[in-house]
Parts: sequence; structure tokens; C-alpha cells
Amino acid sequence: MEAQSTMHGQVRSITALRGSTRQRVLGRFLSGFAVLFLLFDAAGKLLRVQAVLDATVQLGYPTDVVIWLGLILLACVITYVIPQTSVLGALLLTGYLGGAVATHVRIHSPLATHVLFPIYVAAFLWTGLLLRQPALRMFLPITRTT
Repeated sequence: MEAQSTMHGQVRSITALRGSTRQRVLGRFLSGFAVLFLLFDAAGKLLRVQAVLDATVQLGYPTDVVIWLGLILLACVITYVIPQTSVLGALLLTGYLGGAVATHVRIHSPLATHVLFPIYVAAFLWTGLLLRQPALRMFLPITRTT
């Protein structure tokens, strides 16, 4: 009886580390949504779309940095979508998006639509990652119930 109880506890522990199918699907959706947005943004920069160039100038940057921003963003997104490097990618994208927040704060952009938007994207990235890889939750300072 004791062996069966121990085995049942181990199965629950493994299941908790893997997460439910519903969590993984939701995690893929949230991550995918954020990744598609960021790829669209990177493509606009790499293709030097006129609207992107104009927005870059409005943000106070010269247009010659657009390609570099696009390459950096693309490299960060690729790092995020590779499962073995997804945590590093999330960290790199958090830094990239933090720069976007700082830029919008500097030019006094509207709070909810411009300043906080990169934070929304980062929240999708991290929430998606935590749902896809529940073992990462052990690093969060949250109360655990058994």
C-alpha cells in the first residue's frame, strides 16, 4: 500500500512538471501570438518599410539603425522559439522590449497604447513560456499548495 502511495505521488509530481495539455496549448497560443507580432515587426524593419522608417524617426532614431534593430529582434525571436534556448530568448526579448518602453517614455507617448504595449507582449511571451514549461514555475516566488 505504501509503495502504491509513493508511486502515485511520483506520477503527480511528473504530471505537475509537464503541465496539462490545456496549459501547453494555451502556452503555445500566447507564445505564438507574441512571436507572430514580433516577426511582423522585424520584417517591417528588415524590409525598410516606409511607415517603419517614419516611425523610427518620430521615435528619435536615425533610419540607419532600423536594419540592426530588425536583425537583433529576429535573432532574439529565433532564440525564443528554439525550445532549448527559449528562456534565454525570453530574457533577451525582455531587454529589447524594455528599450521600447524606455523610448516611448522618453518621448511622452500615451501610456496604455504605446508605453505599456511592449510590457503586454513580454507578458504574453513569459506566460506562454511558463505554461509550456511548468518546471520554470519553481523559480517564481509564489505560494505553493499541495
